Amino acid sequence: MQTVETLNEGLKRAYTLKITAKDIDKKVDAEVKRVAPQVRMPGFRPGKVPTNLVRKMHGEAIAQDALNNSIQEGVQKLIADNKLRPAVSPSVSLEGEYAPGKDAEIKVELEVLPDVPTPSIDKLKLERLTVPVSDDEVNEQLKQLAGQQKAFTDAPAKHKAAQGDQVTMDFAGSVDGVAFDGGTGEGMQVEIGTGRLIPGFEDQLVGVKAGDEKTIDVTFPEDYGVADLAGKPAQFALKITAVKTAGETVIDDDFAKTLGLQSLEQLTGLLKGQLEQQLGGLTRTYMKRKLLDQLAAGHDFEVPPSMVEAEFDQIWHQLQHEAEHEADPAAAKAELEAERDDYVKIAERRVRLGLLLSEIGTANGVEVSSQEMNQLIAQAAAQYSPNDRERFYQYVRNEPMAAAQLRAPLFEDKVVDYLFDKAEISDREVTRDELEAAIESDEGFDTGTHHHDHDNHKPRAKKAKAEGAKDEAKAEKKPAAKAKKADKAEEPAAKAEAEPVKKAAAKKAPAKKAEAEAEEAPAKPAKKAPAKKKAD
Repeated sequence: MQTVETLNEGLKRAYTLKITAKDIDKKVDAEVKRVAPQVRMPGFRPGKVPTNLVRKMHGEAIAQDALNNSIQEGVQKLIADNKLRPAVSPSVSLEGEYAPGKDAEIKVELEVLPDVPTPSIDKLKLERLTVPVSDDEVNEQLKQLAGQQKAFTDAPAKHKAAQGDQVTMDFAGSVDGVAFDGGTGEGMQVEIGTGRLIPGFEDQLVGVKAGDEKTIDVTFPEDYGVADLAGKPAQFALKITAVKTAGETVIDDDFAKTLGLQSLEQLTGLLKGQLEQQLGGLTRTYMKRKLLDQLAAGHDFEVPPSMVEAEFDQIWHQLQHEAEHEADPAAAKAELEAERDDYVKIAERRVRLGLLLSEIGTANGVEVSSQEMNQLIAQAAAQYSPNDRERFYQYVRNEPMAAAQLRAPLFEDKVVDYLFDKAEISDREVTRDELEAAIESDEGFDTGTHHHDHDNHKPRAKKAKAEGAKDEAKAEKKPAAKAKKADKAEEPAAKAEAEPVKKAAAKKAPAKKAEAEAEEAPAKPAKKAPAKKKAD
C-alpha cells in the first residue's frame, strides 16, 4: 500500500491510498480457498469444487469484500502509522471506477483532535452557595402532599358541583357531529379546577348534579397532540354519575401510613431529605457553571469544525422543534435564524469544554469503572422493548462510539467532582431565591464583577439560559416525590390523562431548554442512537 499526504492544514488532513491489485488478489485467493470447502455444485462431491469454478461463481462478491477489507485495513494502518486522533469517523471514498485486476486509489479525509494545552487547574476558586432547609418549607411540602391526597365523599343529592369538587362522568365526544376515535369513555373522574382537561371543559362542570345530562362545547388547542383534532370545535355529551366533595386531610401518623410509611416523623424526614437533595442540585448547577466559565475563559484553542457542526446541529434541531410549537412558529424561527451565530459560538464552547474535561480526566486518572459502565448500559437498555434490548447490547458492544456516548456524562461528572476537590471553595449561606437568581445571572450576583446589560449586550442564548435555569429552579419547588403508596394515589389521574379530553402538554419557549443545556454541558463525542426505542 502506498500513502501520500495531500492536505495538512490546521486540523484537516487528507491522504491518497493506493492498494495494489496484487494485494487485493492475495485476499481474493485466501477467501476463495476458505469458502471452497463449503461450496456445493452438481457433479462434485462436497468440498471438492475446483477453486477456479468457485472464483467464477462468486468471484465478484469475493473481490468486493476483499476490496472493502483492504480499504478498512489501509485506513486503520494510516491512522496508526501517522499517530492520528480522528475527531470523527474519516471520510473514505474510492477514486474513479474500480475494476478487478487493477490498483484501487482511495481518498481519505479527516479532522484530527487538537493538541489541548495542559489545562490550568491549580488556581480554581469557587463559591458554594448553600441553602438550609427550613421547617416552613417542609411543612409547605406536607400541605401540598396532603392536598394531593384528598379524601372525597359523596355530596348531598342536590349539591351543585363547585371548584374543588370531584365529578364522575360518562362522555361521548364528536366533531361536526361525528364521533372521533378515543372520544368516548365511562366513569372518568376529574377534580374541577385542576386544569387537567382541555380549556373550558372543567368550567362547564360547575353547577352540575349527580344524574344530570349535559352537552358542552369546547375547542381543542392548536397544539393538541392529535393532529386531526387540533384547533377544532367539539361537543361532549356528558352524563354525571356522581359528585363528591373533598374532606380535610389531617396530617398525622395515620396520613403517613396511607403513604406506606410508619410515622409522620419518617415522612417529614423523607421530605426534608428530598428538599436538601434538590437544593444541593441547584448548588452544584451554580458551581459547575462557574467552573466551566473559568475553564472556558482560561483556554482558547482550535477545535474541529466537524465536531462544532455536529454539536450545533443537535442544538439547532431541538430549537427548531420547539419553535414549531410556538404560537407563531414562523416568527420564532426567524428570531432563531437572526441569532444563528450565537448558537454556533455556544456549540464551539461546548466542544472546547468537552475536550478540556477529557484532557483533565485522562491526565489525572479519572476513570469510569467496568461496573459503572455495565450499569449505564443496563439503564439505557431498559428504555427499549424486551425484543430490542439484545440488539441494543450488541450495538454497544460493536460500536465504540455508542459506548463512549453512554460513558461521557458520567465521566464528565467525575471530572467535575475531581476539579471541585482541587478548587479553593468558599461557602456562603443564601436563600433559595438568591441561589436561583445566581443561576439565572451570567455573572452571578454580588460578585463585584463587571456587569453588562443583559438585554442589549448578551446574546439571546445567554438570556434564555438564565430563563431555563429559572424554570428548572421553579420546578424544584414542587412537592418532593411521594413515598411508596403516594405514587399509586395519582394513578387514576394518570389514567384519565390518556383520554382525548386531556389537554396537550404545555410547550416551552424554543430557546430555553436547549440553550440552558448548551451553555451548561460540554459536548459529547458520539451523537447517533441505535435501535429504535419503544417510545418512538
